[in-house]
Amino acid sequence: MGCLAASAQAVQITDDRGKAFEFKSAPARIVSLLPSLTESVCALGQCERLVGTDRYSNWPESVTRLPKLGGGIDPNIEAVVALKPDLVLMSTSGRGRDRLESLGFTVVALEPRRLADAKRMLDIIGSILHVPPEQGALRTWREIDAAVQAARQSLPARVNGVRVYFEVSRGPYAAGEKSFMGEILSQLGARNVVPASLGPFPRLNPEFIVRANPDVIMIGNRSMQEATSYPGWNAMKAVREKRVCSFDAAESDVLVRPGPRMAEAARIMARCLADKAP
Repeated sequence: MGCLAASAQAVQITDDRGKAFEFKSAPARIVSLLPSLTESVCALGQCERLVGTDRYSNWPESVTRLPKLGGGIDPNIEAVVALKPDLVLMSTSGRGRDRLESLGFTVVALEPRRLADAKRMLDIIGSILHVPPEQGALRTWREIDAAVQAARQSLPARVNGVRVYFEVSRGPYAAGEKSFMGEILSQLGARNVVPASLGPFPRLNPEFIVRANPDVIMIGNRSMQEATSYPGWNAMKAVREKRVCSFDAAESDVLVRPGPRMAEAARIMARCLADKAP
């Protein structure tokens, strides 16, 4: 996965496809096609290098004024080419990568799913941008870690061991035990009802959640419908007793992006647990 090494003149990184790159200087014109990558560039103090982003990148506010270039599954390749970037950042599952590379563009693909992936992503982007770790990636990660620990310490004892289901998007697609969201929940003392064996973000049968019978349900309103719309969910004790946190669009953006705002994500999850845990 993404290892990195640096010299005084250049940095070498390996992206999540296993492809190696050398950057003799920091790229001056960057296109980012994934919100977590956009946010990481800005958290490292390099927002001014961005010349365009995907349509979903909306933090910090300054990136909303940049050209919008589609999404990961439908990037506007012609618009990307017109911006003449010297680096394109995108997910490993994003489309258009082969075409951009065939046109001579440098494309680094990163796919953060777990906390370790998010940390590695910050390290790699910091190296590409020639930002010393103490001023960038390491500092940012320490802030995230400190915020998660502070959120844990703020919680009442009754939260410890509470069983949680976290819906990432309509499907239902869940945040499993080994997703970055699941790992944050574990650090907060909660138990995820979606086991690691199902993968980081599995699509579930709604009956699975009914049988799992979580104590607390977390669901983003980007799913467009309330949790009770799934068959059988009205019978769940968490739904009957209104132990459901339905996050708004802004909160959902924070929660589902494995980047520098995970400190805020931990605080949002902690507030839900403190409010809804039985």
